Formats: sequence, C-alpha cells, structure tokens
Amino acid sequence: MSIHTARRPGFREALAFEWTKFASLRSTRWTTAAIGPTTVVGAVFVGLSGSLQPDDTVLGGSLTLSVVSLMIAAVVGALTVCGEYTSGTVTSTLAAVPRRGRVLAAKAVLLAGLLYGLSLVSCTAAYLLGGAILEDGEYGRGEPMPALLGIGGLFAVVGVLGLAIGVLVRHSAGAVTAVIAVLLLPSLFGPLLGDTQRWIAGATPTAALEKLTQTSDASPEAVGSLGAWPSLALVTTYTLILLAIAARRLRRRDV
Repeated sequence: MSIHTARRPGFREALAFEWTKFASLRSTRWTTAAIGPTTVVGAVFVGLSGSLQPDDTVLGGSLTLSVVSLMIAAVVGALTVCGEYTSGTVTSTLAAVPRRGRVLAAKAVLLAGLLYGLSLVSCTAAYLLGGAILEDGEYGRGEPMPALLGIGGLFAVVGVLGLAIGVLVRHSAGAVTAVIAVLLLPSLFGPLLGDTQRWIAGATPTAALEKLTQTSDASPEAVGSLGAWPSLALVTTYTLILLAIAARRLRRRDV
C-alpha cells in the first residue's frame, strides 16, 4: 500500500495509543491508583473516629475524603497531557495521529471512562464500609442511588477539566496549581465575596460533590441554592466549553 493510500489512524487507534501511553507513564498510573484508597480510608477513619455530626448521613460521612480524591482526579487529567509536553512525546503523538482534535477527544474519553469506573467502585465501597462501621440507626443513610452515579460522573468531568487546563497551560506545576485553584479557591475565599459567595462557590466541582454526597456542610449559604444535578450539569457545561477552547488552541499552535 502506498503512502498516499494509507489510512489515517481512526478514533479507535487513537484511543489505543492513549491507553498505551497512560498505562506506561508511572506518574499518571500511580496518581490514578491513589483515588481508590484515599476514598476508602476516609470512610474507615470517619467511622472509627465517631466524628460525624448528628445531622450528617452515612453517605456524606463515608465520602468525607472524596473531595481529596476529586482533586487527585483533576491532577490526573492535567498530568495526562502535561507529561507529554515535559517529555517531548507530544510531537510523536501528533505525528502518529495528525488530527489533533481526535487526539484530545481520545484522551478525554479515556480519562472519563477510567475515572468514572474507578470512582464509582471506590465510592460505593466506601459507603458500604462506612455503613458497616457506623452504629445502625444512629445516622440517616442518605440516598446512595442515583447519587453515586452522579459522583462517578463528576469525577469523570473533573478529570476532563484538568485535561483542558493542561492543554492550555502545558506545564505540569502550573496546570496542577490551576486545577487545585479552580476546585478550592472559590470556597476558601467565599466569605470575602459577600452575597455572591453562594453563587460563585456553588458553581465549583467541590460544591457539586458536597450536594451529591448529601453532607451536612452543603448549606445554601456555602454551596448555593442549585440542586445537586443542576450543579453537576453546570460544571459539565463549562468543562466542555473549556475543552473546546483547548481543542482550538491545540489546532492553532505548532505543538
């Protein structure tokens, strides 16, 4: 077959390339693996320490450290692309799959699928473990379904958010700092924002997580008056917008 008639790699091939790179890169592999233990250890700690508030739920208490796991998911997304810029392998990636939008789409699909599955399993395990440790009847159970499905979706979205920021920033330290800032700063500096706190903090992934986990900390004053699912939809919307901007930037610059 001549070079002129050779078929360009399709989406399946691009996805396979991305999986090979993801699995072979130690930083992303081990960072991703930390999501599960972090979530489950949080359930054990809360269950054994008896630190839940009387109005808290088993679901919210068991997933106390899921906010840390969510930050790890965002970091994984950033490292997935920044690691290639650091090592210089992004050049060979774009040579193997010339359609840059396809490369970015493959990365996003891979990240979303991995993070959804991993977070769904780990958060479900944390909930079941927390419920087994905590005294029966002392706390409300919460409503785990379909909340756990939404939490898995949020992890997937946040991973893609980290990916988009990574494409725009291209440097690991800067991208990691940026994604952590997006997750934490609106809540940390919320009290300085006056009446707008509930709207700004309520648009963050951490606010959506608190609503989905039904924690007692998810008051309207702290995380806004939107419900859990509208908050998830809002986070998903601006993540897709940022991903589209990242795709445009990726197509327009040299590397």
